[in-house]
Amino acid sequence: MNTMTIAAEPTLESTARLKRELKIADAKKRAMALLLIAPLAIFLFLIFVVPIGALLTRAAENPEVATALPHTGAALAKWDRKTPPPDAAYAALAQDLAVVKDGESMGALARRLNTEIPGYRSLVTKTARDMPLVGDDGQPLAGPQIREKIIGIDERWGDVAYWQAIAKNAGRYSPFYLLAALDHRQDGFGDIEHAGPDQSIYLSIFARTFVIGVAVTFFALLLGYPLAYWISTLPARKANLVMVLVLIPFWTSVLVRVAAWIVLLQSEGLVNKTLIGAGLIDQPFALLFNRVGVYISMTHILLPFMILPLYSVMKSVPPTFQRAAVSLGSHPFAAFWRVYVPQTYPGIGAGVLLVFILAIGYYITPALLGGPNDQMVSYYIAYFTNVTINWGMACALGALLLAATLLLYVVYGRFTRSNVSLG
Repeated sequence: MNTMTIAAEPTLESTARLKRELKIADAKKRAMALLLIAPLAIFLFLIFVVPIGALLTRAAENPEVATALPHTGAALAKWDRKTPPPDAAYAALAQDLAVVKDGESMGALARRLNTEIPGYRSLVTKTARDMPLVGDDGQPLAGPQIREKIIGIDERWGDVAYWQAIAKNAGRYSPFYLLAALDHRQDGFGDIEHAGPDQSIYLSIFARTFVIGVAVTFFALLLGYPLAYWISTLPARKANLVMVLVLIPFWTSVLVRVAAWIVLLQSEGLVNKTLIGAGLIDQPFALLFNRVGVYISMTHILLPFMILPLYSVMKSVPPTFQRAAVSLGSHPFAAFWRVYVPQTYPGIGAGVLLVFILAIGYYITPALLGGPNDQMVSYYIAYFTNVTINWGMACALGALLLAATLLLYVVYGRFTRSNVSLG
């Protein structure tokens, strides 16, 4: 009995030591794996996560009024926004404008308030020029005297609406830009309402963007599916040659391809000359600076993104399934539609998702080949970024476009999971 106990003790000790050594070895492997992927993770964090975080933050940031008029915002914090503002608000306004009138924040303040009420820019700059306020004796004014002096500079300061614009933007963060991108705004009391007809343009721009994206995706699928199927039936050598021909435009610059389509689609271009020469038309078609040219060029540019996932899936589909269905009495088309096509759904989903996401973010092609009514959301993002320097509006539009893209990923993920579970 003692001998068995003595023999068991070293066995238990060696087992525990072996477990510790295995845990240490596993921890070292995990640490090594983390070290290997750390550069990639840091790179993705810096070029992907940080810019997106900055985009989302800037879309909700509203610092112009809070930075330039901090004391005015504090004086209006408990104001009911119905009665005239207190004398302390006028005094705080005079104090803030005296500080910022020669600084960079003055221009940002004037531009920001001008988006609330047209003409606010001239009101702010006109008032700031008379700061600081002093009486006839050269002493600073106080109390009701400041109110009378400021209203005397411009009677619009007696209008509650101008003070409401300051009060509702006194915080550093607000939904102003996001609401504007959805054709909504906040009224003087902070309640959300629909924007006026002159400002309600962005929902129609988003709708136009998605319509163009859906149309281009449909045309790419309509052309890409039979082409990918034909390539998948070729011998390997011929299939590789055809795929090279498909990818040659893919390797060419987008600007070069757009310029080529401008040459081809113009009134004296090759397309119209061919149609007129064949007697099919008498007058050249208008194929440039309209939706037709945008569809043609974007479909051509994005077609490889549809063919590649379709071809990769079609190559893995055994041709014996379709032949078996035909041998069992099915019509060849019915066998193709009911047996072959369902097996290519993953390729269709991947191609449609890829083409649609790329299409709704296009900027160069609609800008060069489309008309004023063919510009997409990306055009206005570039406009607010480069022309008006309105980063808040540009980031709000970009954030909504990003949200639509993420929603598509979620829908596609659920669609693929449901197909896998059904399979």
